[in-house]
Amino acid sequence: MIHSPKIKQFLLFLGDIAILYVSLILTLIVRYGTLSPFGADHFAPFSIVFVFWLLIFYISGFYELRDLRNDKEFRKRFLAGLAVSFLLAIAFFYFAPGFEITPKTNLFLFLVLFGSLAHWWRTVVNTLMSSGSSHKRILLVGTSATTKETFDYLSTHPQLGYEVRHWIKNDADILDSKNLFEIIKSEKINLIVVPAHLKKDSKTTKLLYIYLGSGIEVIDLATLYGFLFQRVPIAELEEVWFLENLAIDRSFHDAVQRPFEIILSLILGTIFLPLGVLLIILIKATSSGSAFFTQTRIGKHGRKFTLWKFRTMPIDAEQNGPAWSGPNDRRPTKIGKILRQTHLDELPQLWNILKGDLSLVGPRPERPEFTEVLSKEIPFFELRNLVRPGLTGWAQINYRYGSSTSDSYKKLEYDIFYLKNRSIMLDLIILVRTIKRLFIPAR
Repeated sequence: MIHSPKIKQFLLFLGDIAILYVSLILTLIVRYGTLSPFGADHFAPFSIVFVFWLLIFYISGFYELRDLRNDKEFRKRFLAGLAVSFLLAIAFFYFAPGFEITPKTNLFLFLVLFGSLAHWWRTVVNTLMSSGSSHKRILLVGTSATTKETFDYLSTHPQLGYEVRHWIKNDADILDSKNLFEIIKSEKINLIVVPAHLKKDSKTTKLLYIYLGSGIEVIDLATLYGFLFQRVPIAELEEVWFLENLAIDRSFHDAVQRPFEIILSLILGTIFLPLGVLLIILIKATSSGSAFFTQTRIGKHGRKFTLWKFRTMPIDAEQNGPAWSGPNDRRPTKIGKILRQTHLDELPQLWNILKGDLSLVGPRPERPEFTEVLSKEIPFFELRNLVRPGLTGWAQINYRYGSSTSDSYKKLEYDIFYLKNRSIMLDLIILVRTIKRLFIPAR
C-alpha cells in the first residue's frame, strides 16, 4: 500500500493522463474502425486540450486527498469539471487556428467515453484509498475542542491514511508509563499527538523521549491540525509558537514576488481595460455618484492606505456607520450584485498593487474600524499585518465570505497558516485556485 501523499497524487495524475489517451484511442476506433490515418490528425490538438483539462481537474480539487470520497460533493465537482473541460475543448477546436479538424461527433463521443472511464477510475481509487490500511496509527491525547475536531475529521477521512487507535482524554493518564506502554504495543502506535503544553512538561517529555528510539513519532496537536485543515488552531498556540514559525527570513520570496506582481498587474490591467470602461459606464448609468469607491484599509505593519474598488452600493449606503458586508447584504445595486459575485468590483485594486499597497496574494486588508474591534476580541489578530495584504489569499479560497467576528477568527487561522508556509509555490497555487472561487464559492 502506498502511503506517501505526493506519490498518491502523482499516480492519480498519471492515471488521468492514461484515461484521456485511452478514451481518445477508443473514440477513433469506434468512429472509424482504425487509428490510422486519423490518429495523426487528432493526437496533437487533443494533447493540447488535455493539458488544459488536467489544469481544470487540479483547480476542481481532484488531486486533494481530503476530497477523494464517493459522495454527492465529489459527483457534483466531477460533472462540473467535465462540463467546463468540454466547453473549453469546443472553444479550442472552433477558434484556435492551425488545425484542420473540427471534431463535432468525435468530441461528443470522446466526452461520453472519457466521462464513463474517468468516473469509474476515480470511484475505484476513492474506494481503495478509503479502505486501505492506515500508515499512521495515532495515540491522541487531550480533551480540547481542537482535539475532538481532529478526531472527528480523521474518523470521516480514512483516505488520508491516519487512524486514531486510542484516545487518552485525561492528560494525567499519559504519565502512567505501564499503561502507556501497553497501549502503544497493543495498538501498534507509531504516532503520538499531544497538546503543546504537555510537550513543555518535563515529566511528559522524559517519558515520550523513551519512545523516539522505537521509531515512534511525537508531534504537537497544532502540527497535525495544520496538515489536516491547512489552517492553524489559534486556541492551541502560545507566543513561542509564533517566534519559532513566523520569524523566518523570506527575503527570496519577497524579492521574486514584487517584480512578478507588477508585471502581472500591468498585463491584467491592459487586458481588462476595455471591460473596466464598460463597467464604469454601466455603474454610472444605473446609479448616481462616482463609478469608483475608495475606503481606508490597514496594510503592512498597520499602515493605512486607500483601497480602490468599483462602487457596488448607493453612495449613502453607510450613512449609519460601518457595517459588515456579507453574501446576504441588501445594500448592493443590481449591477453591484453582479460585480460582487464575479469579483469584478476588485479590478481597480490592480492600481493598489502597482502602488505597493497590496500584493497579489496575502491576507485581505481590514477596515480600521473593524481592526480595532477584532484585535481586542481575537488573539494574535495583529500578526496578519506582518506582510502586505493581498488581492486574494489563502483564507479567501478556503473560507466563505466573512461577515462576523467568528468568521474573522476562522479566516485568521488560514492567514497565519499562509504566513507560516508562504512561498512562491504557495502563491501560485492560491492564484490558480482563485479561478475556481470565481465560479464556486468557498464552503
